[in-house]
Amino acid sequence: MSDAANEETPTAPADAERYDVVLLVEQTLSELDARQVRSLHEGIEATVRYHVLLPMADAAAAVEASLGVIGGGDMLAPTRTFEPEEINRLHDDFQDEAERELADSVTQLRAAGAEIGSASVIEGAPVDALGETVERVDGREAIILTRPHLVAEFFHLDWTSKARRHLGVPVLHLLEHETFDEQAGGGEGAEIL
Repeated sequence: MSDAANEETPTAPADAERYDVVLLVEQTLSELDARQVRSLHEGIEATVRYHVLLPMADAAAAVEASLGVIGGGDMLAPTRTFEPEEINRLHDDFQDEAERELADSVTQLRAAGAEIGSASVIEGAPVDALGETVERVDGREAIILTRPHLVAEFFHLDWTSKARRHLGVPVLHLLEHETFDEQAGGGEGAEIL
């Protein structure tokens, strides 16, 4: 996890009851996303604190993927090699973008009345970072907000399925930028025919 993007707020007194929720978000939260997340915890009397994780894109994987698209399936070797400096520059660009998205997500959550416990840009396996954060903050639940990933979800290879197998807390999956009604099939939400 990136320490530069880690944002801590003062902890509540030891005798105060807290309910920590860890959010793993795939992209910047919208105002709607933030309001819906907050609405899930309105009836909880304890102080609800949110810990936000946003994975950063992998620069080397992005370069490799772009070469595959450029080269197509019939080429045996890439037509261009990338220097380590170029990959490092791309990594820095991805880091800057992820930190902006994280800051925007935190702003949306705060505007919805959320108390933020921590916010981090993460590298590596998102579900591992989610588990580490749940353990570190004694999280009571995890919420994963993503775009629809129908194939990964069908084969249970998505973040939510992995988290449910490995975490000892409830895990909720929400679709970003969609209302609860849309996610339930009453609107734009993805449907399998």
